[in-house]
Amino acid sequence: MRCSYLAIITSVWYSLYQCKCYSLSIFVSLLFTICNRLRKKKKRIGYTMGLMYKAKCVLTFAFCAYVLLFIAYFTPKLLRYFEGFLPMSRCPQAPAEKLKLGNSIDASLDLWSRGDVQTCTDWGAPVIWDGMFDPDHYDQAHRKNHSSVSLTVFAVGRYLDAYLKAFLLSAERHFMVALPVTYYVFTDVPERVPDIHLGPRRSLKVVRVQRHSRWQDISMMRMRAITDAIESQIRHHSHYVFCFDVDQVFVGRFGSETLGDSVALLHAYYYHRPKSFYSYDRNPRSRAYMETGDFYYHAAVFGGSWQTVKNMTETCYQAIMEDKENQVEALWHDESHLNKYLWLHKPSKVLSPEYCWDSNIGYRGDIHVTRMLWSEKKYDTLRVTE
Repeated sequence: MRCSYLAIITSVWYSLYQCKCYSLSIFVSLLFTICNRLRKKKKRIGYTMGLMYKAKCVLTFAFCAYVLLFIAYFTPKLLRYFEGFLPMSRCPQAPAEKLKLGNSIDASLDLWSRGDVQTCTDWGAPVIWDGMFDPDHYDQAHRKNHSSVSLTVFAVGRYLDAYLKAFLLSAERHFMVALPVTYYVFTDVPERVPDIHLGPRRSLKVVRVQRHSRWQDISMMRMRAITDAIESQIRHHSHYVFCFDVDQVFVGRFGSETLGDSVALLHAYYYHRPKSFYSYDRNPRSRAYMETGDFYYHAAVFGGSWQTVKNMTETCYQAIMEDKENQVEALWHDESHLNKYLWLHKPSKVLSPEYCWDSNIGYRGDIHVTRMLWSEKKYDTLRVTE
């Protein structure tokens, strides 16, 4: 009997440790110690009383294990909820002061309409939130300027069948509906690209790319593919380029208010966290190494003028290749290199997390609308090498 409940305790502790629930492992270890002391105490009293102590020990363990597992399940959600109450920095500019970056249209932004969030950066770039801009004003201004946009998206391997059709259909409903748009779909299986009915002044081009054996290489090599596409095609017909991950869908306006020379996106999981919790690459051997930064940006969405995006992707690709030569891989691959680039070359416009939100985060009072949502991640099946 003694061996059985000790084995149960040890098994649960090891399972929790393997799941990296270190704090829970400590609690279970403490419970193990308590039970062990009760077992020793049993030797000093009668057999009947010993059975009572043993029963008490088992019941205590069962109750505590239930509580700890309950905490393990709900703690991440509770932490994300309370994380939303951590205050963001505020726009450092005075009400009469103009933005230093952005374009002339951005002068119409109402930076003080949202007192609950940061609406501009320390270097004078706007952070775009719902309620700050007039959509019609932006669309009219960009139509007057004859602005045009290219959208790049990678759908390699199983990602094409799982996500591409939903992504393109949602883009037709919500992405830059007032402007000419050219979709560039990068894939290793062009024949499987779905046939989507496109609206006026919208077109789709398919670019064949090589299939890499590791999904990390697919993610990082997109920087080279985007650079080549801009040089050979995009620069001849589009003023702006936006680059997207395919495993997400547009659910609201993603319009001309997002256009700028260099555009970055605040990561939905990090925008309320202190900088010490940002997931930068901390390896000094990597070109992506950062001790600190301004924000943590999400590589699922980035863009800008074709000249800036070309320089951005080209610089990131060169850094990735230098790391490969030195047998180093950045922590979050191309996202780590993108964060390094945007720290050294400040973006002229930053998008709030409403432009790429994950419903699993739960309620946040500062997210008034969602414009793009993460799709369900299926890494176990989609990232399997065929």
